[in-house]
Amino acid sequence: MTPPGLRIRAAVHDDAAALADLMARTFRDAFGAVNRPEDLAAHLARSYGVAQQQHELADPAVTVLLAEIDGASCGYAQLRDGVEVPAAVTGSAPIQLWRFYLDQAWVGRGIAQPLMDAAKQAARSRGGRTLWLGVWEQNPRGIAFYRKAGFTVVGSFVFHLGDDPQSDLIMVHDLTPD
Repeated sequence: MTPPGLRIRAAVHDDAAALADLMARTFRDAFGAVNRPEDLAAHLARSYGVAQQQHELADPAVTVLLAEIDGASCGYAQLRDGVEVPAAVTGSAPIQLWRFYLDQAWVGRGIAQPLMDAAKQAARSRGGRTLWLGVWEQNPRGIAFYRKAGFTVVGSFVFHLGDDPQSDLIMVHDLTPD
């Protein structure tokens, strides 16, 4: 059941600081306990600063959706196109679901599915016909959610978290009508 007060909207430039905080916090909550602190710190510094989020929000190839409950951020999804697509992604007009996270306090409370539906719709509106993502092979909860959302595993690639090469699964979803 979708929680009352849930709003999913496109993030704007003024959201950069709050988005940077949400992104760093959700990534740290999801992976901090199972990775070396120095690798986590390097990744957070490179990926989630305010300036980086301002840059991403200004990039026409990136769409950021922000989920809010009564005005407070509780999750986000980021889509991007124009990036190198892994050979395992063979569907037409691919768009990457680059990041998809919920604040830990909101996991399991009915936000993930509406946010995923909004991400799929945003990808379709950008002309996407194939949505693809990478998910750490040691993230069973994420993998299960993506499977439930209609994604299938088609391959893998190496993701560098700091100096640690990790294996991510490549999952795809056909965006033609669900």
